[in-house]
Amino acid sequence: MPEPTTTDTSAAHASTLETRERQLLELLAGLGRVAVAFSGGVDSSYLLAAALDALGRERVVALTADSPLLPRAERDTAVEVARLLGADHRLIPFDDLAIAGVVENSPQRCYYCKRARFEALRALVREAAEASSGEAVLVHGENVDDADDFRPGAVAARELGVRAPLVEAGLSKADIRALSRRRGLPTWDHPAAACLASRFPYGTPLTREGLERVERAESALQTVAGLRQVRVRDHYPVARIEAPPQEIARLAAPDLRRRIHDAIVAAGYRYVTLDLLGYRMGSLNEGIEEPGR
Repeated sequence: MPEPTTTDTSAAHASTLETRERQLLELLAGLGRVAVAFSGGVDSSYLLAAALDALGRERVVALTADSPLLPRAERDTAVEVARLLGADHRLIPFDDLAIAGVVENSPQRCYYCKRARFEALRALVREAAEASSGEAVLVHGENVDDADDFRPGAVAARELGVRAPLVEAGLSKADIRALSRRRGLPTWDHPAAACLASRFPYGTPLTREGLERVERAESALQTVAGLRQVRVRDHYPVARIEAPPQEIARLAAPDLRRRIHDAIVAAGYRYVTLDLLGYRMGSLNEGIEEPGR
């Protein structure tokens, strides 16, 4: 029997992708009305676009928690993507730093954060239902690859009945990028994003000052070094830079190294280090053992 060709494999993948997309649209259509927990990232942007395709503008609302944990650049992206899609988009003021379980920054921080956020969004959805023709189902942008990382926030979502349509349709991050590109979404190739709290080691209390410091440092690093994917892990007064491994040699070159140092010191740190392993998602989860996560 002849081996499958590259063309055969590509065609099979495209067929599978189309099947999953069709399942997603049918699933969303079956919900009748949805409220999308919308960060403006790759996953939630595609979920919002798919919801609009399946249900129409009148039965979809995008809700963004405008929080100290959300980088301003990502909030601006959310606003712009919602505008491009013609979505009903609402920024909801939300102070995560009023939640003790978030400020304490234990390994369960994301659980407490997502639990409080989803409860607040669900209450808004129910209030809106009283003045409209029906209650929307709250959905969020979890994908099947998220199960590979430590995500206690997903537990909170399941407890509260927040649906994850991308997971239910079997869509991976690669699938979502491919479908987003086909759909013409500007977020299709955006780097992975995470809230600012993920830059702090567990057990380091979160403060508004610290969150603003790390946001300034990452913004400065992106400007000075021209990086799209970067993390500044906060070990104050030390800033630990995680950049793509292929960029490490360039960042360590004498001239750029000095400019990076000066920019991050100006952002509020005293010392600057470069992680030799480079960027990896959830690096501060390293060493957390199951089931005590």
